[in-house]
Amino acid sequence: MANGVETLTTTTFDETVATSDLPVLVDFWAEWCGPCKAIAPILEEIAGEHGDRVRIAKINVDENPDIARRFDVMSIPTLILFKEGTAEARLVGAKGKNQLVQEISAHI
Repeated sequence: MANGVETLTTTTFDETVATSDLPVLVDFWAEWCGPCKAIAPILEEIAGEHGDRVRIAKINVDENPDIARRFDVMSIPTLILFKEGTAEARLVGAKGKNQLVQEISAHI
């Protein structure tokens, strides 16, 4: 876990989102994606400031394509907020910190 952001894989994804006591915001990203790199520090800030209310995780779509397909992730970055294993909200594209916090606040 780097700076409060967990890295998920195909083998850890289901257990992490299903068993978490907190909602889990999963960032679907790739190394080559500029907007993905731009929101990474924002997600770290959110993890630091709201870590008592939400877990922040990321999953590389190139290394874990089955998970990306399962959740119909067609463009990245895509952020999906899971509560008790169920997708509650989906945000597509890079957004600023205030907008991200505002959009997930109703779910955390």
